[in-house]
Amino acid sequence: MSLSREYQDFLSELFEPMGGVRFRKMFGGAGVFHQGLNFAIVADDTLYFKADETTFADFDNEDCGPFVYSTDPYKAMTGYRQAPERLHDEPDAFTVWARKAFAVAMRADLKKPPAKRKFTG
Repeated sequence: MSLSREYQDFLSELFEPMGGVRFRKMFGGAGVFHQGLNFAIVADDTLYFKADETTFADFDNEDCGPFVYSTDPYKAMTGYRQAPERLHDEPDAFTVWARKAFAVAMRADLKKPPAKRKFTG
């Protein structure tokens, strides 16, 4: 799993309306962070947004499955779903989806004890 410099630069431009993001290497790919929260991951130049029960249907409607980190389909991270490919050509829609993923990350962070929260809002 990896993140090419070209794809990272492309994503950085798409994420710009959010105020920018940071990429941090994680398990052979990269985590995407905004305001201290991980809300997306990239593996093999494929973007996956953080998802929960409030957004699963959006991904299902686009036939976008979970991130699978091995050849075993049971090793899926259901909390991350592949971003619809069409978003690469639709910057406004991309921003909407990215903001939804960030909202998922904020909700998850709020479930943690105060001392373990990361949101720097």
